[in-house]
Amino acid sequence: MFGWEFPPHITGGLGTACFGMTKGLARHGVEVLFVVPKAFGDESQEAIRLINASDIEVSFTQEIEKEFEEKLTYLEVESNILPYVYPEDFERLVEEKRLVTHKGKKTIFSTKFDFSGKYGTNLMEEVNHYAWVASTIAPQHQFDVIHAHDWLTYPAGIAAKKATGKPLIVHMHATEFDRSGQSVNQAVYDIERWGMEEADKVITVSHLTRNIVIDKYGIKPDKVVTVHNAVEPSNRDTITNNKHVKEKVVTFLGRITFQKGPEYFIEAAYKVLQRDRNVRFVMAGSGDLLVKMVKRVASLGIADRFHFTGFLKGDDVDKMFSMSDAYVMPSVSEPFGISPLEAIRSNVPVIISKQSGVAEVLKHALKVDFWDIDALADNIHAILRYDVLTKIFENEGRKEVDNLKWEKAAFNIKLIYVSLV
Repeated sequence: MFGWEFPPHITGGLGTACFGMTKGLARHGVEVLFVVPKAFGDESQEAIRLINASDIEVSFTQEIEKEFEEKLTYLEVESNILPYVYPEDFERLVEEKRLVTHKGKKTIFSTKFDFSGKYGTNLMEEVNHYAWVASTIAPQHQFDVIHAHDWLTYPAGIAAKKATGKPLIVHMHATEFDRSGQSVNQAVYDIERWGMEEADKVITVSHLTRNIVIDKYGIKPDKVVTVHNAVEPSNRDTITNNKHVKEKVVTFLGRITFQKGPEYFIEAAYKVLQRDRNVRFVMAGSGDLLVKMVKRVASLGIADRFHFTGFLKGDDVDKMFSMSDAYVMPSVSEPFGISPLEAIRSNVPVIISKQSGVAEVLKHALKVDFWDIDALADNIHAILRYDVLTKIFENEGRKEVDNLKWEKAAFNIKLIYVSLV
């Protein structure tokens, strides 16, 4: 299995999904060798064997042709032997020399790549280096299938397949259309399409994503299978609620980028605060739109009711939910969305966009179009004001999420493995 990140070193939902998935697979007797560009030594290996790509020495070879002289000695007998003439007069030892060309490989140099394991300016270079490492790692291990997560690892998965002939599964957690709208990065799109074309199966995290894969990338429908994400059990019992404000708290948690719709959250917050100032809004996350969002909050005059926490992970996420009275995910395009499940798991009612994959599996959540700021504000106000509504969503939503276990998702993934083996 090739992934770009693994807890506790994550930047979003991808690493969290990989963690839950591998634990679920372990419960079904699947052994996972999980390769990451850079391991830090504190990753949980309860369900996997972690391989650090930064530790692998890669040899670069060159095709060579070497000529050498080959000496042949053979007995030659003339075919036109005449009667009454002794055969020895027609036989002689013949020596012949000829040049023979031998093809082989010569090692030029060996090296280890020092991966950052992050998403920096040299990302494409690291993606290529990771693929070279994959071609070295794959022949060294015994395994049945290759499973590559998101476009960053697709070249590595393809390299491993070419080196071993093993079947390849690529997991589409988010497409370039989700991340960039219609202004796609052509290089990323090309890698995504290449990965899915080379794969034996494509797993998508929702039917929404499956349709994009088929319509936008031209992948054959019978090759694409949906397996919805899930959520790990909560450690809420060990989390202390340190809420030090009397106001209600509404939380947005995710990357502050176009895809997640942070501007719609801010505009809805402004409308809610026109009706009720007894509310605080929290935007937890980081991203390229952060500065723009801070400026917008200031221009609307709601900075005294708005908080930016930066990126949260691990227990800090659970602590944030323990202080929240409502969770909002107004994503423009969300392949799935694990954070609403984490919120419900913590007994927090959620409002999600209809343009999200998680909307396919959640019944007890309020759903709005991401662009409908008035509807979003109305739903936030309703959850904060009507306790009966809140209790219904807390109780029924928790039951729903309790059934969305990684063990179930992993069972469906294992069936895909078995079908290819």
